[in-house]
Amino acid sequence: MNSRSPRPILPLWVALIVAAGAGIVLDGGFPDLGIWPLTFVGIALILVTLIGRRLGSAFLVGFVASLAFYLVHVSWTALYLGPVPWVALSTLESLFFAAGAMLLTLAYRWVPRVWPHRLGRYLLLPLVVAGLWTLREEIVSTWPYGGFAWGRVALSQSESPLAGVVAWTGVSGLSFLMVLLVAVLVEIVRTPRENTIGWDVRGRRPAFTGSATAGVAARVGYLPRITAAVAAITVLFAIPLWPVAQTGTTTIAAVQGNGKAGYFDGAAPGDVLAAQASATLALIDKNVQPDMVVWPENGSDLNPLENKQAADVLDYLGNALQAPLVVGTITENGGKYYNSSLLWEPGFGSTDQYDKKHPVPFGEYVPDRAFWEPFAPDLIGLIQREYTPGTRDNVFDIGGVVAGLSICFDIADDALTRDAVRDGAEVILAQTNNADFGRTDENQQQLAIARLRSIETARSLVNISTVGTSQMIGPRGETLSEIPAYEPGSMVATLPLVSTITPAMAFGAQLAWFVSLGGLLGLIVAGISQRPSRRRRG
Repeated sequence: MNSRSPRPILPLWVALIVAAGAGIVLDGGFPDLGIWPLTFVGIALILVTLIGRRLGSAFLVGFVASLAFYLVHVSWTALYLGPVPWVALSTLESLFFAAGAMLLTLAYRWVPRVWPHRLGRYLLLPLVVAGLWTLREEIVSTWPYGGFAWGRVALSQSESPLAGVVAWTGVSGLSFLMVLLVAVLVEIVRTPRENTIGWDVRGRRPAFTGSATAGVAARVGYLPRITAAVAAITVLFAIPLWPVAQTGTTTIAAVQGNGKAGYFDGAAPGDVLAAQASATLALIDKNVQPDMVVWPENGSDLNPLENKQAADVLDYLGNALQAPLVVGTITENGGKYYNSSLLWEPGFGSTDQYDKKHPVPFGEYVPDRAFWEPFAPDLIGLIQREYTPGTRDNVFDIGGVVAGLSICFDIADDALTRDAVRDGAEVILAQTNNADFGRTDENQQQLAIARLRSIETARSLVNISTVGTSQMIGPRGETLSEIPAYEPGSMVATLPLVSTITPAMAFGAQLAWFVSLGGLLGLIVAGISQRPSRRRRG
């Protein structure tokens, strides 16, 4: 058994600089810059900085890399609320990343000791590394307070040739495959030209080092590694698209009112409703007859269940268009408030309702308020209305068409997407109000997630915002219609309906935890297996 630990590739001070740059490069793969190959470069740089590190320095390097990434990636959180929530969120996510970095550096230390042969180097080690990376993404996406699923590396690939892979693997599965590919390439590049002419499986130098034969062997040794690298890349990028089997169509109109929907816009009650209604009236003039009309999250800032004026407006528009409306609003029941989506049938009122199941912590409610308020009393004090998690299913049956509902950050929740498809969703309606983030990258990041969801589910998706950018997206992720940001308008399209279940929807959750726990199990086995040799040496 090879007992040697790898030496750090970079001195600590250089590793910290590279890690900071790696975080910025990693963000460059996401919208708004959206140069998706940079994500792979960022992953590679992070892995290189962790190889051979001690646990303390691995924690530091991982923290720096993650902090550099998140401070850029979620800078939109500081637009109106200042630096406290921005820095706090970035720091919390970076602590998780740093803990994951410690596991990664242990993998690079332990796995080659236990499995020093080619299979261990080029397959088992990358599998463990990719599994541990995915495990950390899975944990932070669900915990604490429902987690924060932003920043998973797969979410950078909505415009890349790998976007279609999510239909087979889900978002976490794609993250796993991306890190696996990078980890394999890192090993191919960094390890000795082992097991070629004159090299043994432990990477020891050949007896004829320095001879002419050794020089030829060294040059020949590059060919298998280049071939392996090309093969690894080809296999991942050659995964075919999931076949889309259309079962029907539905004509949907979606309306972006561009009203004063932001927290600090100073809108009077009814302003957002008026803006949405005004943009919807234009559809009547165009003699449009859709099967449904979709408004964004908080599209009616007056609750039509309690406010007759709002109810009358919705009835008038629905009757004029001869179609039901799907309307976002804030509802109240028994003293509890909900971020809701209503199915409004003209003349009948609300016939179905979805209440957002995962309100955003520190945005829509304050968990453990008594504990957190002393740290930032002014900011916590801004959140007076506490939204309660809903319990209703997130699908509407709209004239025989089953639509899945997603309200704002719901779109980043894997489980809610699977719930909608499990309950028969043939199309997805993603309602959002991102006015509080202005013209920052948040809008484009959320739209990229929505595009991946359409591919992952093989469903058409309507991403409708109060202020944009709003799009209708086909089941392969193609843009079918669009309303520019900060312009009132509407979009109408006949969208394909799909009822087949992709592998991601059927097995994506199981796959994510299988690879994650498999990586953790591999690390544990490697850690246990190398202990006896230490005792014998002692």
